[in-house]
Amino acid sequence: MVETVENHAVSGSARNSAGLGPTDAERRHDPAARGFASDNYAGVHPEILAAVALANGGHQVAYGEDAYTAHLQEVFRAHFGPSAQAYPVFNGTGANVVALQAVTTRWESVICAESAHIHVDECGAPEKLAGLKLLTVPTEDGRLTPELIDRQAWGWGDQHRAQPRVVSIAESTELGTVYSPEEIAEICRHAHDQGMLVHLDGARLANAAASLGVPLRALSTDAGVDIMSFGGTKNGLMFGEAVVVLNPDAVRGLDYLRKLSMQLASKMRFVSVQFEALLAGDLWLRNASHANAMAARLADAVRDIPGVALTRPVRSNAVFAVLPAEATERLQKRFRFYTWDESTGEVRWMTAFDTTEADIDTFAAAVREELTE
Repeated sequence: MVETVENHAVSGSARNSAGLGPTDAERRHDPAARGFASDNYAGVHPEILAAVALANGGHQVAYGEDAYTAHLQEVFRAHFGPSAQAYPVFNGTGANVVALQAVTTRWESVICAESAHIHVDECGAPEKLAGLKLLTVPTEDGRLTPELIDRQAWGWGDQHRAQPRVVSIAESTELGTVYSPEEIAEICRHAHDQGMLVHLDGARLANAAASLGVPLRALSTDAGVDIMSFGGTKNGLMFGEAVVVLNPDAVRGLDYLRKLSMQLASKMRFVSVQFEALLAGDLWLRNASHANAMAARLADAVRDIPGVALTRPVRSNAVFAVLPAEATERLQKRFRFYTWDESTGEVRWMTAFDTTEADIDTFAAAVREELTE
């Protein structure tokens, strides 16, 4: 006898009487609530949700052999050039780990800023999962320069030193700063002249491009970047990032690396269609420009409040400030945000595509209240 789902289904009334909870999903948060901890806290842009619904229904071949992923290559090439190849993955750490593995061997290393996400915020994944040594360089603003790179770019041929192979930069950086196209091009030339490759962590590349008023390729393909991680989650997607190969001669085995790194989505069409909605038109730019504008509005609203000291230029969707510890503690009971540096009291406030002017004004007013008590 073949057992069916109906044989084991529990009716709604039985579930409720058994204390198993509701039969339908219920909203368990206040949709009007806003915080300034991370752009990852934001929901999904309505146009992205509509795209996911569009891709639903019927069957499509799994593991990337679907119509949406095939078409996605055209979308990425429109932004990054005819040689670009996109590999959708689940998240940013996965994108960075897969990308860095594709351009290195086990005895090679990656030069990055001391504040880089791959060093500070990925639980050692590039080192533990990819087996790569990270050679870090202290920076004032999160940005590398050829001179800073040279502090770690040495020791080739020395069997006792992990061989420098890749320079990894982030755009925008963890400190909210941005590289100009010329600065990235200079880094790429310098790295290539020494036989190294360049990886771009582009989790917020859209924010940087919007801030600078340049196309995405100006900060990547045209500047000489070899491989990049392109962010979607922070710019309105439900989930999903992409490894984008810009120099096909620099990589190897990316299909296999994505799988063994547990970043191959079975129902990949739902990742790919989100990127199509983001990139086929100007949604990426609208979302990033709005988030940047809200950060600028926040900085303007708090810069003259006694007790608040803005610590870094606002170039993307991040605002860094120092305020008294007791005021921070009170404010964090009202709004979510992170203390960036416990030793100095520096905090970070992030804005997102769905942050409103009213959200900014309400938060700025709360900052003023906490500092004038």
